[in-house]
Amino acid sequence: MAKQIIHTEKAPAPIGPYNQAVKAGGLLFISGQVAIDPASGELMGQGDVKMEAHQVMKNLAAILSEAKLTFEHVAKTTIFLSDMSLFADVNEVYGSYFNSDYPARETVAVKGLPKAVNVEISMIAVVHL
Repeated sequence: MAKQIIHTEKAPAPIGPYNQAVKAGGLLFISGQVAIDPASGELMGQGDVKMEAHQVMKNLAAILSEAKLTFEHVAKTTIFLSDMSLFADVNEVYGSYFNSDYPARETVAVKGLPKAVNVEISMIAVVHL
C-alpha cells in the first residue's frame, strides 16, 4: 500500500518530525492541529478558546482541502483539551463545521499541549464517500 504525504502552506508547518497528513489505504490521517496562524506563525486566540478552536478548524480545513476532501469525509476525530471546563465552547465551534452527519469522536483533557495551547484536534477522513 502506497502512502502520500499531504502538505499545504495554508496550515502550520509541523513543529517536529511528522507530517501534516498522510493518505494511505483509502484514509487520510491528519496530525493534531493547534491554533497557529500559518501566515504569521503566531498562536491565535490566546485567552479566547472559541477563537483558538476556530483557528484549529481552519487549519484542519486547509489540510482536508489540499487532499481534495471536506469535513464531510471525516470519519473520526480526537479533541485534546487543556481543561474539561472548555468542552462546551470548543464543542460549539467544532460542531459548526459539520452538518448533521457527525464523525465519531472522543474528547479528553490532558496535562499539557504543545505551545501551552488549550485545544488540539486530529482527524481521520475517508478518501471516497
